[in-house]
Amino acid sequence: MTISATPTVLDGCLIVRGKGIQVDEHFQIQNLVDDTGFGDSGSDVPVETQVLLLEGVEKTGVHDDDAGTPSSEGTLYILLLPVLEGQFRTSLQGTSENELQLNVESGDPNVQTCQVKEALFVNSGYNPFELMKDSIRILAKHKGTFSHVEDKKVPPHLDWFGWCTWDVFYTRVDPQGIREGLKSLSEGGCPAKFLIIDDGWQETVKVCNQASRHQGEQEVHSDRCRAYRHKSYRVLGGLHPNHESLKKYKPKIEYPVLSPGSQSHMRCGALLSLVRNGCGHEIEFSSKKSPVARVSEDYMPHVPAIQTSHVAAVAFNSFFQGEIAAVDWDMFQSDHVTADFHAAARALGGCAVYVSDKPGEHDFKILKKLVLPDGSILKARYAGRPTRDCLFNDPVTDGKSLLKIWNMNKFSGVLGVFNCQGAGSWNTKIDVGDFKRDTHQDLPLSALRPVSGHISPLDVESLGNVARALYTLPKKGNLKVSLYVLKYEIFTICPIGNYGENFRFSPIGLLDMYNSGGAVESLKHTDDSSGCSVLIQARGYGRFGAYSSTKPRACFVDMTEAAFTYSPDDGLLTVTLPGECSKYKSCTNHAILSCTFSCSFRVCKASLDLEIVSPV
Repeated sequence: MTISATPTVLDGCLIVRGKGIQVDEHFQIQNLVDDTGFGDSGSDVPVETQVLLLEGVEKTGVHDDDAGTPSSEGTLYILLLPVLEGQFRTSLQGTSENELQLNVESGDPNVQTCQVKEALFVNSGYNPFELMKDSIRILAKHKGTFSHVEDKKVPPHLDWFGWCTWDVFYTRVDPQGIREGLKSLSEGGCPAKFLIIDDGWQETVKVCNQASRHQGEQEVHSDRCRAYRHKSYRVLGGLHPNHESLKKYKPKIEYPVLSPGSQSHMRCGALLSLVRNGCGHEIEFSSKKSPVARVSEDYMPHVPAIQTSHVAAVAFNSFFQGEIAAVDWDMFQSDHVTADFHAAARALGGCAVYVSDKPGEHDFKILKKLVLPDGSILKARYAGRPTRDCLFNDPVTDGKSLLKIWNMNKFSGVLGVFNCQGAGSWNTKIDVGDFKRDTHQDLPLSALRPVSGHISPLDVESLGNVARALYTLPKKGNLKVSLYVLKYEIFTICPIGNYGENFRFSPIGLLDMYNSGGAVESLKHTDDSSGCSVLIQARGYGRFGAYSSTKPRACFVDMTEAAFTYSPDDGLLTVTLPGECSKYKSCTNHAILSCTFSCSFRVCKASLDLEIVSPV
């Protein structure tokens, strides 16, 4: 296919948009679902590479004549995506001669070809996130075999907290254990609103008490909990057809069959079993509608080295796969030594949040920073992805880079900084024994040194959608952050409205939640001769914070005057939203916070700048 910005090679020089491009000594690669890599030569590209992102600089803007430094304005990104063509699949791989090869294969020695015309998609752009989004949309339209994530219906359970039975019971799941798990979470103030019953649920049909099973189903339903039998949509492909409760539906199993081509060249009992029982990667055949996808290795609580690489892998894979489906980060355990680290990452992931806690073994201090009392969560708007300046850094193995993940809420940006060093590898699958819950002695000593980096308002790519003018930090300004391994910081980046000559205001959100700004649903302001008022619709309860340049005369919550605290030193205004929502009363019924101020106006339209704040 032809793209207006398609790179070409002329006399050994890479040409994009009519200009020569100097490719810097780094690139990002992604192969398979759980592996990300970086390199500086063609030989560093491994086999089965599915995504290759290059960073280059236009030769006309490589250096600034005065400063002698690269011009960021000339940075160009080049994306290479191997795609399907007919009966052939493709991937990229490097060679020892420092060359890049396109590998085209059918998997059948009898199916061969001499040429391919649309096996590699190449595009370029100045914004890597827009480049990926535009490229996926172009491919979706041209191929017609999948859809962009924004064209899919997002399932409602992504906005709710859930519980998975896998790391709780593994294959020994039973109704009593499920009841106990749901009950303990609900009693702790974090009710699970969707349930994933993992491996082993079919094994209980013949051994458990049927009355108990039916009672358990009633209890789950009465708590408005959406239940998913894990294997029914990921592996086994269905409910038990002979169960008594399903007879009224007259179930019938329609078995798939191998294609004639497959039958002619492969007679394999294992393959036949996979097809007959609906196992395998059925998402490839339903990617036009499938709205959610796992994009990493499993969460493994007993493997220390994978704790950091899991977070980094999902963030980097979200850069690509987050344009096709809502990204699933997998479960975690709230009482694990790394729980705070995993919880913070999921708060920024724009994903479903669910745990695999054993009944009674929860850390509600962590969970209540993720989950509101009615079981809903403060989900960010997009897939959490690495910031632009992190795309070509290795935050897992280079010993010097931090991982920064950005996302957006309705009225603010959110930026997480994580120290993911110490894993030693991106794809660690060796079981090294139980994780030491009070020490990191299984991690290399180099990982225990703090790693430093910087954050800036410019790290949040879509912030211009809610802020349009100035920054309290210089446009290229930054704040220094230093973190030890498995430590993090979350920053809420808020637009500040200049509503009058001496009045500036910005809502931050629920200060005790990981994603504070996710609680802000709407913002309005009014003014008259007596002063001005700011009205905020907020979800949840607890300490609600805002920046204000002026102390308010009064604050009201749902028309009732409320006490507030105000710090003139930093402008932090804090109001407590009463905790009236629960598992019986939805937190989506927004509290109305109104604050009135004494101020004079000389402008009619607010201008916006930015303030960086770290949630308490």
